[in-house]
Amino acid sequence: MKLAKRVMSLTPSSTLAITAKAKELKAQGHDVIGLGAGEPDFNTPQHIIDAATKSMMEGHTKYTPSAGLPQLKQAIVQKLKQDQGLDYKPSQVIVASGAKHALYTLFQAILDEGDEVMIPIPYWVSYPEQVKLAGGNPVYVEGKEENSFKITPEQLKEAITDRTKAVIINSPSNPTGMLYSKEELEAIGNVCLERGVLIVSDEIYEKLVYGQNKHVSIAEISPELKEQTIIINGVSKSHSMTGWRIGYAVGNEEIIKAMTNLSSHSTSNPTTMAQYGAIAAYEGPQDAVEEMRQAFEERLNIIYEKLTAIPGISCLKPQGAFYLFPNAKEAAKMTGYSNVDDFATALLEEAMVAVIPGSGFGAPDNIRLSYATSLDQLEKAVERIHSFIESKRK
Repeated sequence: MKLAKRVMSLTPSSTLAITAKAKELKAQGHDVIGLGAGEPDFNTPQHIIDAATKSMMEGHTKYTPSAGLPQLKQAIVQKLKQDQGLDYKPSQVIVASGAKHALYTLFQAILDEGDEVMIPIPYWVSYPEQVKLAGGNPVYVEGKEENSFKITPEQLKEAITDRTKAVIINSPSNPTGMLYSKEELEAIGNVCLERGVLIVSDEIYEKLVYGQNKHVSIAEISPELKEQTIIINGVSKSHSMTGWRIGYAVGNEEIIKAMTNLSSHSTSNPTTMAQYGAIAAYEGPQDAVEEMRQAFEERLNIIYEKLTAIPGISCLKPQGAFYLFPNAKEAAKMTGYSNVDDFATALLEEAMVAVIPGSGFGAPDNIRLSYATSLDQLEKAVERIHSFIESKRK
């Protein structure tokens, strides 16, 4: 059977080969340390589990409105007011089956064939594919390493065309962990206002920020930017609820209504009991959120020093999320590999450490390491990487 062009055009995930090989080696009894996880290694807080269980026992196992439970939409509105000082109405909120689904539905709702979306490099792997699935064209703007992997307003201005519909800002970033400052966001936002470009602000890692850094939503900066922005967020990373699949989009009422109509014909509604869990996540105690953030920051501070002591590895210190994105080009070269992808494969096969090649994020000189695993495992992994490089140095 001939498959549709839309799926034939998708780029296979660059992580699949590494992930499959890691599973194969584990099945053979090898002690593989996986640093590819994009999810917290903590269980969901108990009060959230209890709320979801209670909802099922009370019979809340039926359909909900397509845009989500009114109570959850209100909780999201309250969260945005409390955390960012932003005023929204429930009609400006759609709850989706994860932030990924919110993004997918947004692109389906706003893009026509040939419309362009500006995507900063490095990027989360699904951005380009979701744009392509909606008939749009991803246009890449390189966030240079010397600028902390962030794009500049000048770069954006140069890349925008008459077909540009939106720009994606992911802060803190997956894969780099870097954060845009208020001043940087304002400058980028002004370009978008001048050119009438929608801002898609992916804020899924907003609760995971370290040191003296502070997360700022571009929608906070001015009423004009708030009107021009669709915020994407969810409870997956902040409350360790990745498997619950609850995310949301907030912004322009017309866009949210279109997304809701589309969702009514695709998923009907997000999982009912997971929505009750998300209500508890936002309305209940936030102690666990801060405990997880502190644990990630402790791991980062310990592992970063050890990682940057390895010959051939250089790395900007992340300001948020739970990823390190070191440049491994020199390490690959000194160990006899022509590219970082081959280096990452050898690291798995010989040192039993699974990392994600940066090529999948548009940055082929880098690798992504997640520190969403125990400190003991992280320290072992970094020791193995160090030993591997030392043993093969030419």
